[in-house]
Amino acid sequence: MEQRYADGLRPVPERSNDDGDTRSLALLMHAAFFLLLGASLARFLLRHPGEARTPWIIGLSVALAVLYVVGPVLGSRPTARSLVWLGGLVVVWMVVVVLAPSFAWCAVPLFYTGLRILPPRAAYALVALLTLFVVAAQLRLAHGFDPNLVLAPPAVAAVATAVFVHMRRQAVRQGKLIDDLLRTRRELAATERREGTLAERQRLSMEIHDTLAQGLSSQQMLLQAADRTWDSDPAAARRHIRTAEGIAERNLAEARRFVHDLAPADLAEGGGLDAALHALAARETAQAQGRLTVRCHIEGAPHTVLPDRTQSALLRIAQGALANVTEHAGATEAALTLTHLDDRTVLDIADNGHGFTPTATASGGVRGHGLPAMRARLRQLGGTLTIESAPGEGTVVTATVPVAPTPQDPA
Repeated sequence: MEQRYADGLRPVPERSNDDGDTRSLALLMHAAFFLLLGASLARFLLRHPGEARTPWIIGLSVALAVLYVVGPVLGSRPTARSLVWLGGLVVVWMVVVVLAPSFAWCAVPLFYTGLRILPPRAAYALVALLTLFVVAAQLRLAHGFDPNLVLAPPAVAAVATAVFVHMRRQAVRQGKLIDDLLRTRRELAATERREGTLAERQRLSMEIHDTLAQGLSSQQMLLQAADRTWDSDPAAARRHIRTAEGIAERNLAEARRFVHDLAPADLAEGGGLDAALHALAARETAQAQGRLTVRCHIEGAPHTVLPDRTQSALLRIAQGALANVTEHAGATEAALTLTHLDDRTVLDIADNGHGFTPTATASGGVRGHGLPAMRARLRQLGGTLTIESAPGEGTVVTATVPVAPTPQDPA
């Protein structure tokens, strides 16, 4: 990347040439140059009409104006072309000043031009050279020695240089602040994308675990049972296969639902969470073929419609809990109880299986990801998961989700 000197300390990355205050100062200096050049030419023509040097002064003034117009096209970087242009501009100005000292005050815009293009040391040297030339020109015009003519040009040059260097340093400082802000925003956006990706991966893993993985596990068990009874009891084997076929059909519907909007298929069919839990209980009972009976109870009525996220999470938790009952508990009966209270909704999944020690789930003693996935779902909703169980006494899994209170009617 090309660089330019901004403040005499170090090169900084090239920005959009001049921006903000620097651009305004550039326009002001351009206007000042042509105003001073026109005023100097007019003064010379009024005071020295018909002299032999007049055509030279007019021609050099036009050449100086043309050269100055070409400058902005070349840009503000110290390239070979811009350096040649600046050298030609200064030489033509010096020749004009030698012929007509009144053109000396055009040096002020030239100070700015040199500071804008050259590196610091070269720019300060050019400013000093132009200042000496102005002092010499003013002394030629004076009839005697005048201290003001010796001190005023260096003072003007010092003020002009200080203003320019200060504005350039301010521009560099603002540019650094903008770069830091943009970099911070990019880093924040990247962090948010990573967090969103991780959250989406976790959500998909829970969805797949609670639906497709559980369905495939049930199919595997049914197909293994069909294989064992294939010769001894063909009718039972066919029933197992038909049940596995139903589970496969259900999994296919869930997979298609994932592609659509990741909503549970039971909820997508309409009827809300109550109907979805009844359908789940009936389906699990049918798939168990007499080994497990699942009942569903709804207590109370919701004061407000539960959000889709809450309904989906509770249904997935019920699916995961029943899958655990089927695979691990050895239960013959299970119950789904959905209770609608004023400030919360509670889902209980109870079974009469052989139970377990709940502390084993915290230490990783229970196989699978069902309970951690349930906790993760409820954590996203501000809810809690409670497990009550003991060996030989069955299990009760309770999921509690807070519900926003309904605004009271002022009447």
